Amino acid sequence: MSSRASPYVQMVLATLLFAGMGVCVKFASHDFGTAAVVSARGTVGAVIMLIVARATATSLYTRVPVLHVKRGLAGVFALSMWFYSMAHLPLATSVTLNYMSSVWMAVFLLLQAALLDGPRVDRRLIVAIAVGFAGVALVLHPTLNQDQIWAGLIGLTSGMLSAMAYLQVTALGRAGEPEVRVVFYFSLMGSVLGALFWLLPGQLNPTPVADIPLRSWLALFGVGAFATIAQLLMTRAYAQGSTLVNANLQYLGIVHAGLLGTVLFGETLGLDALLGMALIVGSGMVAARLKPATKPATASSVAHTADKP
Repeated sequence: MSSRASPYVQMVLATLLFAGMGVCVKFASHDFGTAAVVSARGTVGAVIMLIVARATATSLYTRVPVLHVKRGLAGVFALSMWFYSMAHLPLATSVTLNYMSSVWMAVFLLLQAALLDGPRVDRRLIVAIAVGFAGVALVLHPTLNQDQIWAGLIGLTSGMLSAMAYLQVTALGRAGEPEVRVVFYFSLMGSVLGALFWLLPGQLNPTPVADIPLRSWLALFGVGAFATIAQLLMTRAYAQGSTLVNANLQYLGIVHAGLLGTVLFGETLGLDALLGMALIVGSGMVAARLKPATKPATASSVAHTADKP
């Protein structure tokens, strides 16, 4: 996409592509385990970022490898949990729980202020946190009747780990690491850790490799391709446009996921789940507005995409 395109158009396209990634995750998960999906996402992403780095003459040498490892660990574990929840929950539900990362960030700020004598936090953040978790209760309530509560809790935890990844990428931005390098090492970590996850019990593919149909292989490739292109678009949108406007537009991903889940998978959501999603979106927007703006622009543009696949 041309760099002259509106950053907000790029953000909307990014949210649509991330929803498309979710669709691919659900299709691929019919025949592949979570470990395979995570590894494929990382491998495809790393290859794409190698091409981008070469095309833009961006060096992949880093002086802060430990920061990349910390970011990769938090991000890949968050990604693995998110993909698992996508495979077992309605698409919009899983996406919404991951978007709790903004609320988790507010929780971290509150704990820092209370326990570590950090900067004072706007009291309205406490209200936003309470509203966000009330939304979680409403979103997860239907899963109690569908034996999906475990997947729901895993999806909620993915949002918390995403917030931790946000903190690590902020540190990378302050260290002057360009987004291409940050996304490359995250993808590389995903490829390696995803492969290692195969050693864990229960991570084998549900379908023997020889019997996996072509559509599932295409979906597996689509996970990495959609996610990486979306990540680049979102990073550029944050770099060029208003952080607050982009943070709000990012929630369109929930709408896209809901529509695609309904059309492609016949998923339906009750009024309680829809109300819960609205509360989570609202609390996330408030948290983004009230959060202290202490990060440089490069850190902000990368950090907002750090927790996304």
